[in-house]
Amino acid sequence: MTRETAQKRSSVVSTHAYRVLVDLTGRDVSDPETFISSSTVTFHTTGQQTHIDLIADRVLSVELDGQHLDPAAFADHRYPIEAPEGEHELTIVAVCRYSHTGEGLHRFVDPADDRVYLYTQLEIADARRVYACFEQPDLKATFQFTIAAPAHWVVVSNAAAVTPEALDDDTEGHQFAQWIFDPTPPMSTYITAIVAGDFHVVHDTIASTSGEVPASILCRQSVKDSLDAERIFTTTKRGFEVFEAEFDHPYAFGTYDQAFVPEFNAGAMENAGCVTIRDEYLFRSRVTSASYEARDNTILHELAHMWFGDLVTMKWWDDLWLNESFAEWASHYCQSKIVAKYGGVDPWVSFANARKGWAYTQDQLPTTHPIAADMVDLETVEQNFDGITYAKGASTLKQLVSLVGEQDFMAGVRAYFKEHAFGNTELNDLLGALEQASGRDLSWFAGEWLERAGVNTLHADFDVDDSGAFTRFEIVQTAPAEWPTLRTHRLAVGLFDSREGRLTRRDGVELDISGERTSVDALVGAVQPDLVLLNDRDLTYAKVRLDERSLATAVEQIDVLDDDLARALIWGAAWDMCRDAEMKSSDYVGLVARGVGRESDLTAVGSLLRQAQLAATGYTATARRPDARSTLVASIAGLLKQAEPGSDHQLAFANALIASVHTEKGAELLQGWLRGEEVPAGLTVDTDMRWKIITALARMGAVGEDEIAAEQERDHTIQGAELAAGARAARPTAEAKAAAWERAVNEPSIPNGTHRTLAANFAQYDQDEVLAPYYEKYLEVCEQISRGDNGWHDRGHASTQTALTWLFPIDGDEAWVARVDEWLASSQPSDQVRRTVVERRDATARALRVQAQG
Repeated sequence: MTRETAQKRSSVVSTHAYRVLVDLTGRDVSDPETFISSSTVTFHTTGQQTHIDLIADRVLSVELDGQHLDPAAFADHRYPIEAPEGEHELTIVAVCRYSHTGEGLHRFVDPADDRVYLYTQLEIADARRVYACFEQPDLKATFQFTIAAPAHWVVVSNAAAVTPEALDDDTEGHQFAQWIFDPTPPMSTYITAIVAGDFHVVHDTIASTSGEVPASILCRQSVKDSLDAERIFTTTKRGFEVFEAEFDHPYAFGTYDQAFVPEFNAGAMENAGCVTIRDEYLFRSRVTSASYEARDNTILHELAHMWFGDLVTMKWWDDLWLNESFAEWASHYCQSKIVAKYGGVDPWVSFANARKGWAYTQDQLPTTHPIAADMVDLETVEQNFDGITYAKGASTLKQLVSLVGEQDFMAGVRAYFKEHAFGNTELNDLLGALEQASGRDLSWFAGEWLERAGVNTLHADFDVDDSGAFTRFEIVQTAPAEWPTLRTHRLAVGLFDSREGRLTRRDGVELDISGERTSVDALVGAVQPDLVLLNDRDLTYAKVRLDERSLATAVEQIDVLDDDLARALIWGAAWDMCRDAEMKSSDYVGLVARGVGRESDLTAVGSLLRQAQLAATGYTATARRPDARSTLVASIAGLLKQAEPGSDHQLAFANALIASVHTEKGAELLQGWLRGEEVPAGLTVDTDMRWKIITALARMGAVGEDEIAAEQERDHTIQGAELAAGARAARPTAEAKAAAWERAVNEPSIPNGTHRTLAANFAQYDQDEVLAPYYEKYLEVCEQISRGDNGWHDRGHASTQTALTWLFPIDGDEAWVARVDEWLASSQPSDQVRRTVVERRDATARALRVQAQG
C-alpha cells in the first residue's frame, strides 16, 4: 500500500459506517487458528474502480447492495469494487487467522493456567487482518462491533461495555454469547479494537466535562496480584483533568478501558477508548520509582492520543509526528501540570535524561530523517516509529512552546481541535492554527525544524579581561556536513558558581540565536562563572559542548550541582562527548562513578549505569576491557555498599552490578545471593532479580541448562519462558549459540516476546570464539529476510526487526565494518534490512572510533 494509492482511493471513496461481526467461538471453522469475520460497510463512490482491503485465508461470500459477487475475485489482499456513482453497501464474510506476532488479532494461551486472551493491534494497516475495510487513516467511519465468544469471557471494544446476549450452546455443551456494541464516533480503522478473554477486570468511572465516563482496567488472571489499579486510575483521572482543561475539548469516545496484555510489541496503543498496554508494566517484582514514572508517562501518552491522533488524525502517515510527537510532548506537559498540583518529580528532567538522548542518538545515524518524513509506503512508515518521530518531535514542540509562549501555543491547539474534530489534517493545518493564535509567521520553523534532519552543536566562544569579566561572548552553532541546516534556537545561558560546597546558578539570560554566531551582549561585563551552561533549562534541541573551565568544574562537582535539569544537561553533554570520541570512555565511567550516587532522578541513575557499562565494554578496546570492567564493577560495588538499605538507589546499583560482573569472583558473589548469602541488607532477591542473576551467570558460563531449567520450573509463567530463553542464549558455548540461533532464525512459531528476549541476549561482549561463525550467518539471514525466504515473508515486521537488530554482531572490528560495507554495495537488501544494517554498522564504527581515542 502506497501513499499514491491511498490518495487516489480517497478521491473515489468516502466511508460512512461499518458493522463488523467477529466470531471467536470456533464453531464454524475447522482450523482452531482461524475465526469468522463479517464486515458490512456503507460508502459513497464516484463510480471509478477501486478496492477494499482484506488479509484472510479465504473469502466465503461477498454482497454488494444485496447482489452476490464472486468470492474468487479476492486476490493480493484486495477485493475489487466496481459500482456506479452513489451510496452502496458491501458485505464480505471471510475466514481470518489469529496472529502470534502481535499484529492483527493476537491470540495467547497463558502457560500459568491455560486461559485464553485475545487483543487486536491494528496500527499501521492490520485492521484488514481482522475485517474487510478501506485501510487508510483518512477514510474514517463509525464502527458497530458485534463479538461472539465464550459466555464467561470479558469483551471490550471502542464503545461502552454491554451485557452479552446468550447464544445457543454447541454440541459439546459450551456456552456462548454475543456482545453487541453501540456505534462509535467516526474514527480510522487502525484505532479500532477488540479485547476478549478470561480477563480480570476492575471497574471505575472518570469525571469528564461531558459527564461520567465508564472506565476499567483489564489484566490476565495470573497477574492480577501485580495490578495496582488505584495508582493507574489516579494517573488516568488526573490526565483527564489536565487534558480536558488545557485542550478545552471534552473526551470524545464515551468509555475508557485500559487492557494490560501479553506479548505486546510496543509500549502501548491508543485504540480509541480501548487502550492496550504491555503487561510488563504490571510489576511482579520490585522496581525503582523510574519504572512507575515511565508507566505513568505511557498512560498519559496514550490518553493524549485520544485528542492527538484519535479525535484529529493525520491524512496519511507523512504526518505521523502529528500523533506521536504531540503525544510524547503532551504526556510530559501533562505530568508537569500534575506535579505542580499534586507534587512529584519534574518529568522534564527524566525527559532530558532518557528520551532526549534517544533522539540525539537516532538523529546522528546515517538513516536519520526529518520529523515530518516522506512516507511513500507502509514499509517506510513502519521504520519511522523511532527517536525522531517521538523524542525529537517532542523536543521540537517544547522549543516551539518557548518561542511562541505557552498561552498562545495552547490557544492554537484548542482552535485546532475545535476546527478539525473527527477529521484529518496535515502539517499546515496545525501551523495555521498556531500562527493565528500567536500572530507569528511559523513557515520558517517548519522548514528548519520539521522538514530538515540533523542535530546542531552549540558551544560558547568568549574572552575575559584581567578581572575575569567577559569582554566578548558568542554562541557558535555548527551542523553536520550531511545535514547543514543552522537553526533558530530559543535557549537560556546559565552561569553557575561554586559556593559553600554547592554548585549553584548565579544568573542567566534567555535569547534567540541563529546562524553560525550570535553575540550575547547581556553577558559582557559579567564575571566568568565556574560553569557556563548553554541550553540551561533545556529549551531547545541541540548538543552542547562545555568550555575547558566549565568541563573541569562539571567533572569535579557534578555531584554537588543543585539543579536537577542542569545536571541532566551535563550528563547528556558528557555522554555525547564520549560517543563522539571527545572524552575517553574511562573518563566517562569515572564521571558516572563520581556523581551517580548523588543523582536524585532515578531515570538518570538507570541510564547512566547502562551507558557506563557500554563505555566499559563496547567503547573500550579489547585489550583494556578487563581492567575497565573491573573498575566499573568496583565502583558500583562501592555505591551499593553505601546505598541506603531498601532504597531505590540500592536496587538500581544491585541491578547494575549483576549486569556488569564478569569474573569468577563476581559469579561466586551472585551465586551466593541466589542462596540468600551476603545479600545486602534491605535488598530482596525476588523473581526478576533471580532471573537477572541467572542470565548473568549463564553469560559467564557459571550455570548451565540444569540451573536454567530449575529456575524456569520455579517461574511457570510466560515471563519465565521468555527469560529462560534469554539465559540459554547468553551462554558462551557453541551448542548454546547454535540452539539459540536455530530458534531465532528457523522457528517461525516462536512467541514474539520469547524471540525478542532470546535475540537480545545472543550477542555478548567477549564471547568472540563462539560467536565468530555468526557474522556471515547474520548476512545470510539478512538476504533471506530481503527475499522473504525461510518463512520470513509471513513473520511480520516486529519479528524481522528483532532478528535484524539483535542478532547483529556487537563486538566487530574494522574488518567486519568493511565486510558489511562490501555486502551493502553488492547486495540488494530490502529497505527494512538496509536501514537496520546501516544503523548497526554505524554503531560498530562509532564504537571503534571511541576505542581508538583511548
